[in-house]
Amino acid sequence: MKTDAANKHIVVIGLGMTGLSVVNHLVAKNDGAMISVIDTRDAAPGADKLPQNVALNAGGWNMDWLLNADLIVASPGIALATPELKAAAEKGIEIVGDIELFARDVAAPVIGITGSNGKSTVTSLLGEMAKAAGVNVGVGGNIGFAALDMLAYDHALYVLELSSFQLETTSSLDMASAVFLNLSEDHMDRYDGMEDYRQAKLRIFDQTQLALWNQDDLQTKAPEDKYSESFGFSQGDYTLTLKEGNEWLTAKGEPVMAVSDIALVGRHNVANCLAAMSLADSVGIARDAQCQAMREYCGLPHRCQQVLEHNGIWWVNDSKATNPASTLAALDGLQLPGKLHLLVGGDGKGAEFSSLQPVLAALDVTLYCYGRDGQAFAGLVETPVVVDTMQQAMDIAVQTAKSGDMVLLSPACASFDQFTNFMVRGETFAAYAQAITAHSALETVSE
Repeated sequence: MKTDAANKHIVVIGLGMTGLSVVNHLVAKNDGAMISVIDTRDAAPGADKLPQNVALNAGGWNMDWLLNADLIVASPGIALATPELKAAAEKGIEIVGDIELFARDVAAPVIGITGSNGKSTVTSLLGEMAKAAGVNVGVGGNIGFAALDMLAYDHALYVLELSSFQLETTSSLDMASAVFLNLSEDHMDRYDGMEDYRQAKLRIFDQTQLALWNQDDLQTKAPEDKYSESFGFSQGDYTLTLKEGNEWLTAKGEPVMAVSDIALVGRHNVANCLAAMSLADSVGIARDAQCQAMREYCGLPHRCQQVLEHNGIWWVNDSKATNPASTLAALDGLQLPGKLHLLVGGDGKGAEFSSLQPVLAALDVTLYCYGRDGQAFAGLVETPVVVDTMQQAMDIAVQTAKSGDMVLLSPACASFDQFTNFMVRGETFAAYAQAITAHSALETVSE
């Protein structure tokens, strides 16, 4: 960057929530920088909220701005391999993300959470632990609040969910502790294979005092030269032990709490609790506050969330399952008195879905395949139901499901082929479940 602040030209790539947070942060610093925004969408979201002195180039790239910038702040949704950004990088222009700007200004301790699955749950659970202990905590990053927006609240602790995309453009975040929860196939449309994706995730350990990794997924192992702890079901610093015939969460040999007391559902969430305990210990969050949160926290929307029970049929929204491993986690240990009606499909992001086949073979399941990549699931079972949309699948399910059955949306895909994001997909599922079951009830009455 140029030393004369009045002459600095900072270009923000991508608007929306993150881009606006970057612009507002830079404007608030009031250091005389000239700020411009490039968004390749014709209708850039949040354009009406830009300060008047911030120029916007919408509907395409402005290479003159880009190649004459002193600093580029890129949205995590824009790959560094994009030709336009590569051209800027080759010219020696520094490219960072919003988390790097956050790192340069934050004064309080930071905890980081990454992984292919579970990071939103661990981030939120850890936030609840801090709140139960009376800590003024900011929870955000790749979930909820943009990291830069939280700086205005002068939190005593920040808990950040960090995607691999965000980690690619972050180099100076000094964290108290950080965890790499797990690794499974995802974002293969952006990375050059699994090892490339793994290395992006491992960057989190370059920037932390304590590196926490998963004994049950050795791809997450911290480098030997880092101070580290581990968690796992059968081994690790935070693990499970038997006490009076029951499984207990255990911290460094000390039984802490019975697994049966955890409010979260699913075996994967037991591992998430172990990880959250280690991270909480790293910043001195009291054990009783940790236990209180684990007993009370029921999880986030769109993550194995029961949205309706009608005529003995459960309708469950797991729209956050945007990759096969997330869907596998939802199916792990699932026991039902009746049949599972599983809705899968959407934008597969280049993933391979054969890992679902053995689990599906062990279940009494009807598989509904929809969306752009729905056909890729059809070979996983003998008699799939292939439709165009999620709503069409639900129309069939409501006619065939019986008491004791579950209709589960766990798509193993991103939502972008038919929905704005996974939240809208989940909300649509919940609303349509209410509507079609109400309509079905009216038809029954009229008969």
